[in-house]
Amino acid sequence: MNKQKRYAIYARLRELNPHPDTELNFDSPFELLVAVILSAQATDTSVNKATDKLFPVANTPEKILALGIPGLSQYIRTIGLFNSKAKNIIASCQILIDQHGSAVPRDREALEALPGVGRKTANVVLNTAFGEATIAVDTHIFRVSNRTGIAPGKTPLEVEQSLLRVTPDEFKKNAHHWLLLHGRYVCKARKPMCGECPIVDLCEYPNKEPGPVAVNDGPPA
Repeated sequence: MNKQKRYAIYARLRELNPHPDTELNFDSPFELLVAVILSAQATDTSVNKATDKLFPVANTPEKILALGIPGLSQYIRTIGLFNSKAKNIIASCQILIDQHGSAVPRDREALEALPGVGRKTANVVLNTAFGEATIAVDTHIFRVSNRTGIAPGKTPLEVEQSLLRVTPDEFKKNAHHWLLLHGRYVCKARKPMCGECPIVDLCEYPNKEPGPVAVNDGPPA
């Protein structure tokens, strides 16, 4: 895919959603961190249902640590893998208190040192909580990047590195959200909704169906 097509794709997604954001509910970097840890192999809706009850009771490392694993588990038991997630969150709370003054660090290495936090989670926190131009590659973004041809790769890391390399700077901060939402609601795994896709004429997926065509979306002169 050439850079003109990529620019046009991002331009259309920006026009449709100028200020994209995560669908996880949070009011602080710590709440976001907990929500993203919980979101692994779970839907944002299921996480929000749990955290809407948890955060009014415990939304700091100290308060969640005080719940202990059994207490925290009661709030998140409807989420997949809740036992291991509870252990990771409790352990992360202790590290945040002991090593970071109870604050979520704005540093990839420090974030990835927390139990239950991998590269994807660190990228989400850096991007959404701190405004860093990182791109967290989940299953939706991996699929969209490969299917459309915008940034093919065999692994999430390859796709992330490719996206960072080919995405114009003006789009990097929001690229994660645009691509994720596009994959979640339009470019679905089993049956992409090509007939409703705003970038169907730019997409290089060989099995797509025709859809609407936009105009005047090239880079500014």
